[in-house]
Amino acid sequence: MIRRQSRIVVAAIAVFVSLVGMMAVVTGLLFDNAMALRGGAVALVVGVAGFVVMLNPGAKGEE
Repeated sequence: MIRRQSRIVVAAIAVFVSLVGMMAVVTGLLFDNAMALRGGAVALVVGVAGFVVMLNPGAKGEE
């Protein structure tokens, strides 16, 4: 059960990482900042991928 709770916590952190990534992408587009745009895009992809991986159901034997 503890392992499952930690996965939920990591998934919640991944959601906030993706939100920060979206903010950085918008900031990069508005102020023509290529570094913020690229960094935000990477953070967005990593956050969404982390969220999906952490909330994916585990093996059938995992409790």
